[in-house]
Amino acid sequence: MRKLRQYFSSIQMHMVVYFAVLVLISLVTFLVFSISYTQRSIVENSTEYTKQLIDHINQDIDSYINYMENISTVVINNQDVYNYLFVEDLDMANELVLQQRIKEQFATILSSRTDIYNIGIIATDAERYFINDGQEINYYSQKEKMKWYQETLRAGKSLTLSSSHVQDLIKDNYKWVVTLSSMLTNPNTKEKDGLFFIDLNYYDIDELCENISLGQKGYIYIVDSDGEIVYHPQQQLIISGIRNELIDEVLQKSEETFQVKYLEDTKIYTTSYSEKTGWTVVGVSYLSELMKNEEQIKITYLGITAILILIAFGLAFVFAKTITNPIKKLQMTMEKAQEGNLIPIEIKASESEIVSLNHSFNLMTGQITQLMEKNVEEQRQKRKSEMKALQAQIKPHFLYNTLDSIIWMIEVGETEESVEMTAALARFFRQSIGNSDEIVSIERELEYTKTYLEIQKMRYKDKMDFVIDVDQNIMEERIVKLVLQPLVENALYHGLKYKKGKGLIRLAGGYHEQGIVLTVTDNGVGMEEEALKHIFESREETAQNAGIGISNIQDRLQLYYGEGYGLSYESTVGEGTVVTVSILRGEQDIRSEEHTKSIMEAEEVLPETIQAGGKEV
Repeated sequence: MRKLRQYFSSIQMHMVVYFAVLVLISLVTFLVFSISYTQRSIVENSTEYTKQLIDHINQDIDSYINYMENISTVVINNQDVYNYLFVEDLDMANELVLQQRIKEQFATILSSRTDIYNIGIIATDAERYFINDGQEINYYSQKEKMKWYQETLRAGKSLTLSSSHVQDLIKDNYKWVVTLSSMLTNPNTKEKDGLFFIDLNYYDIDELCENISLGQKGYIYIVDSDGEIVYHPQQQLIISGIRNELIDEVLQKSEETFQVKYLEDTKIYTTSYSEKTGWTVVGVSYLSELMKNEEQIKITYLGITAILILIAFGLAFVFAKTITNPIKKLQMTMEKAQEGNLIPIEIKASESEIVSLNHSFNLMTGQITQLMEKNVEEQRQKRKSEMKALQAQIKPHFLYNTLDSIIWMIEVGETEESVEMTAALARFFRQSIGNSDEIVSIERELEYTKTYLEIQKMRYKDKMDFVIDVDQNIMEERIVKLVLQPLVENALYHGLKYKKGKGLIRLAGGYHEQGIVLTVTDNGVGMEEEALKHIFESREETAQNAGIGISNIQDRLQLYYGEGYGLSYESTVGEGTVVTVSILRGEQDIRSEEHTKSIMEAEEVLPETIQAGGKEV
C-alpha cells in the first residue's frame, strides 16, 4: 500500500495525469468543433456539387442550342426558301424545283440529327409552306394563338426558343417539343411574312436532367424567364395542378442558393441562370438526405476520440518513463541503428550495467560499419570488372564485318569502291579511337553511325538507304559510346539483308519526359514474337551472329544509367523492327552515390579495354 501511494505521488505519475487532462480537454474541444464543422462542410460541399452539376447542364443546353441555331441560320440564309415563299406568280415547274431543293436540305438535316423532330417554313397566310419531307399543315390549328408563335412575332428576325409544348401545327404529328423559330422577311414588301421553325426533341433535355442524381428524393427542373416550366420530372402533375413548384421565388431570389422548410424537412434550392436561353436550371436536394449519416459521423468521432484518449494515456506513460529512464536513450539509438544510422553514443550513468551495454553497442556498430565498407568496396571492384569485360568485346566486331565487305569488293573487282570504303573505315576509326572517352556526345555517336552507314551503302548500293532525323537540341547530351552503330548493324544484317527490294534504316531522337529517346527503325523482314521474347538473352559469338550482342548493349546501358533505362523492341513480321534507346538527360541521374563513383572509376580504366590482341582496335 505504501509503495502504491509512492508511485501515484511520483513525478512520473504527476506528468501522466497533467498530460492526460490536457489531452482530454483538447480532444473534447476538437470533437465539438469537428462535428459542427463536418455538418456545415457537408451542406456546403453538397451545394457546391449541385451548383457544378446544374452549371454543367446549362452549358450543355447552351452548346446544344448554339448548334441548332447554326443549323437554323443555314436554312434562313437559303435563297430558295425566300423564292419559294415570297416570289409571286411562281410557275409550277419552278415551284417543284424549289420544293425539291428545300426537301433535300431538310432531309440532310433530319437524317444527321435524330433529335430534330420537325423543320419547316410557312408563309404567314399559309398558302405556301414546306414541312419535313412534305408533310401537310394542320389547318385546324390556330398558330396565331400559340404562345411560341406569338413570342416569335415579338422577337422579329431573332431566333426565339420556346418552352416545352405539344406541337399541333403538323397534321397527325403531335409531339412534345421545344421550338426554335424566327420570322422571315419578305424581300419584296419588307414585311415579316414568313416563319421558320425547328422542333427539338423534348426528351433529350429530359434525359440530360434525369442522368443527374441529387439523392433519392432530390431532382432538377428548368423554368423559363416567363415562369413557364420547361422541364420537371413530374411535369404532368405540375400541368394538371396536382403539384406546385417554387417558380416566383426562384426567379426573384438574388442568391443562387436558398433553403425552404418543407413539412418536417428542409429543401435546398440551387439555381443557375443562362443568358443564352433565358432558362434557369434549379437543383433541389433534401437536408435530411445530406445528413442521413449524421449519427454515424458522431459515433465515428466519439470512437476516434476515445481511441485518442487511450493513446494519450499510453503516450503519457511512455514519455514519463523516457524522461526518467536513461536506458530509453540507448533503446532509441538501437532503433536508429536498425535503420542504418550507426552512430556511437555515450550515455552517462552510474550503473555499471548501462555503461557495459553502451560499450558493447558501440563496439557492435563499429564492426558493422567495417563490414559494410568492405562489402561496398567489393561491389565497386565487381562493377569495374563488369565494365572492362563489356567494353573489351565491342570494338573488334565492326572491324571484322567491314573488312569482310572490303575483301568482297576487291574480289569482285570494285577497286575504287573498296578504296573509298577503306578510307571511310579509316575515318571511322579515327573518330572512334581519337576520343578515348567511353561516354560521348550524341552528336559524336551519330557521326560514328553515319560513317558506318555510308560504308555499308557503298557495299549494298541500291539495297539499302538511311535517314537521320534527330533533334538538334540533344546533340550535346551524353551517351555510352557505340550503342547506335551496333543496332544499325543488326538492323542491316538481320532486317534488310533478307528483304526483297530496297530497305530503309531511320534514326530519330529527341527529349521525352525526363529523359532522351533514340530510335532505330528498319522496314526489313521483322522478327517473330518468340524471337522478341529472347532478344536480350546472351549468345555465344559464331560466324552467323558475329557482332555486338543486344544483351551486351543492354548491359552497358543499364550498368551506367540504371535498371529503368536501356533498350526496348517492337517488331512485326514482314513490316520491320523498331529499337528504342532510353537514357537520362542532362545532369539527371537515378544511381546511388557509390554507383556513380564506381562508374567514374571504371571510366578511368576504359581506355585499356580498347586493346585486343596487343593491337588497338
